[in-house]
Amino acid sequence: MTEHTAPSVPSVPSAPSLPPGVMLRPLADASELPLFTSLPYVLDDELAGDLDAGRRHTSWLWMALRDGRVVARAGWWARQRGDGPMLLDVFDIEAGAGTGPSTGPDIGAALLETAMAQLFPDCEPRPDYGRYLTPGWHEDPEEARAVAVRTDALARTGARPLVERLRLQWAPSAGVPAASPRLLFRQVASRDELVGLMAAVLDGTLDAHSRRDLATMPAQRCAREQYDGELARYRSPRQWWRVATLPTGEPVGFVVPARNAYGPIIAYLGVLPAHRGHGYADDLLAEGTRVLAASGARRVRASTDVANTPMAAAFARAGYETFQRELAMAWP
Repeated sequence: MTEHTAPSVPSVPSAPSLPPGVMLRPLADASELPLFTSLPYVLDDELAGDLDAGRRHTSWLWMALRDGRVVARAGWWARQRGDGPMLLDVFDIEAGAGTGPSTGPDIGAALLETAMAQLFPDCEPRPDYGRYLTPGWHEDPEEARAVAVRTDALARTGARPLVERLRLQWAPSAGVPAASPRLLFRQVASRDELVGLMAAVLDGTLDAHSRRDLATMPAQRCAREQYDGELARYRSPRQWWRVATLPTGEPVGFVVPARNAYGPIIAYLGVLPAHRGHGYADDLLAEGTRVLAASGARRVRASTDVANTPMAAAFARAGYETFQRELAMAWP
């Protein structure tokens, strides 16, 4: 492997918890992307496109190097150009990275602390961490060990477990779901209507991220921030968004089919509290999937918390399969 030398970028050649010769620094420029991806992960194929689109910057991609070899790396992502980093979604530690008294978690923690001190000075909030894993990672000893090493490193910086989620995927081979025989669907009338429905479905939510947000702000603010920070930014047609109603016109819930930067998704789905317990999530999911299938989608992705067993069951009934899990951690 060709040895890469560091240009004039921030570095920490000998942090106290690191073995001699380990240096911590961000990428100098995009030409170092092959070096960064020498530790493999499923997002590696997206990194170059993300850099071009402004969803990542080389100053957000950090490495721990020993003799020109990457022994740990960390990378942050943003939803779109101009945003600050909102998620730590790349974090890897080479197996056997530690030597002597220093361990892999020592190196990983030092890398994270050094990078976050540069990226989030003055006690700025640290974005959450998210990691994609195989569906059976708990039963895979090698993958479970790697998760334990990364989790240990993250915990040393103050991060704590938040939630484990299912990542789900529908393909046309599963069949397009039938139209609902009991609900009617119409387009969302306005931002205010959808924000109001979003706030209402937060009552009794099982979603861990939403429950955390509700601990610090009212439901209406949670809904506004999610609408403006996420849903309003999708470039797919808002005419796809649906409100489900009874034949009387009374709203039952809503579904937001969309396309993000990587493909078609079910961005959000909610059933109003007064109408829970009737299986309406099935009807909403079917409608959202039908909208995306009609647009030519060759796959549709979605996610839900492992603990949200009613929603997970609805996805399974609609022909969605779990293709990955996601482990999330957060800093207080």
